Amino acid sequence: MACMKEQSSQSIEELEWFHPKADRHIAESLLLQNGKDGSYLIRHRTSENGNGYSLSVRAKDSVKHYPVTFDGNQFKFGMLTFSHFAEFVKHFDDQPLLAGESGVITVLKYPYPNAVNEPTQYDCIRVHAHMGKHASVQNKPLLSVGSKEGFLKKQGGFIKNWKTRWFVLQKTTLRYFRQRADAQPIRDIDLRDCTECTIDCSLGQENCFRLVFPWRTFYLVATTDVEASEWVDIIQWKLDKLKTNTL
Repeated sequence: MACMKEQSSQSIEELEWFHPKADRHIAESLLLQNGKDGSYLIRHRTSENGNGYSLSVRAKDSVKHYPVTFDGNQFKFGMLTFSHFAEFVKHFDDQPLLAGESGVITVLKYPYPNAVNEPTQYDCIRVHAHMGKHASVQNKPLLSVGSKEGFLKKQGGFIKNWKTRWFVLQKTTLRYFRQRADAQPIRDIDLRDCTECTIDCSLGQENCFRLVFPWRTFYLVATTDVEASEWVDIIQWKLDKLKTNTL
């Protein structure tokens, strides 16, 4: 059985779309910068709770991460198990579709290769001078990715009705759109001004959470309690990082 596990692990790592040096940050950067809706890659899992692999998938404007495990006998991905590696690979050849708690469907169409052809040209330097010291650690640019997207109901600011909007979280900006396909958002919200993100039960709405700013409190409702918790967790993670200048 030990031989079977070793062979299966080696098989995953021989896939053309396995990225041995990619962590969550690199995977999101690659897929958001160069991929498109339906691009995906597999990498080592970097979370604290385990060995195994993660499948990183580009949705419209965010990247989702799913665990891939092997228990010594079978591969497990999502709701399916595969007794043989060939079955696991064929599953991706058949362009599977995935939907999480939000119900938004992503079709896995484009495996992102670990080897990409690159040009051999280099730019010539014509000016080379000193302009002062580089930015300090405290003033470094915000490099973290940490993206999420999905439909949420939002309470209006003046008329307290609820409307469903498409939300996209990238870096420290939360944008919302009237429709998922819209190119221009209704509004950009800078999370650097946010003082609190937490579950809220005061309005009698299930799966509700609030974002508190000095100038307004936003109330948002997710489809499920799991989806609400995911939004709160990733936003709160960003807020904690912003407080310590580590985002």
